Amino acid sequence: MERYAGALEEVADGARQQERHYQLLSALQSLVKELPSSFQQRLSYTTLSDLALALLDGTVFEIVQGLLEIQHLTEKSLYNQRLRLQNEHRVLRQALRQKHQEAQQACRPHNLPVLQAAQQRELEAVEHRIREEQRAMDRKIVLELDRKVADQQSTLEKAGVAGFYVTTNPQELMLQMNLLELIRKLQQRGCRAGKAALGLGGPWQPPAAQCDQKGSPVPP
Repeated sequence: MERYAGALEEVADGARQQERHYQLLSALQSLVKELPSSFQQRLSYTTLSDLALALLDGTVFEIVQGLLEIQHLTEKSLYNQRLRLQNEHRVLRQALRQKHQEAQQACRPHNLPVLQAAQQRELEAVEHRIREEQRAMDRKIVLELDRKVADQQSTLEKAGVAGFYVTTNPQELMLQMNLLELIRKLQQRGCRAGKAALGLGGPWQPPAAQCDQKGSPVPP
């Protein structure tokens, strides 16, 4: 009897999994219609079916949520670093102008042209330094964001999410961005409608995810 009951439970579990997979696949097919036609053509039935399978137990929703939070923190940190650098440059320019004005006021008239020429060279040197520091900061930001993208690609590939692997190909990156958007919209739909109304149980909405008033996932 116990073996028979266990077999029945396995069959019921399989049926529930199939139903969840069908509902996720249907939702994905509906959302894909909102994408540009060029990307619709690349998201085949097989790709969407594989994506739905990866989403069944809800783990991928949690992974994506975590990756987005890390990305936002990284972007905020990099923005603040660039803002600090800009403030430092503003203070440097102000101090240099003040220094030049004081020197000119104390300078004898016949020495003023020589002083102004020297100050102009100093100003040009400072402006060159500022430009180089800004370029270096921008390169650092681009490299850091590229690393984050590669980390996201690798993490999602290891999680078995269809379409994700480490690449810098612009078309593939855009496709992956659209796949992430599909996952995000599915999570938002789960937040708005609720697990019971969707009939999907736990896998639809990650237990760690909560929703704001607009139905968007927010950190716990």
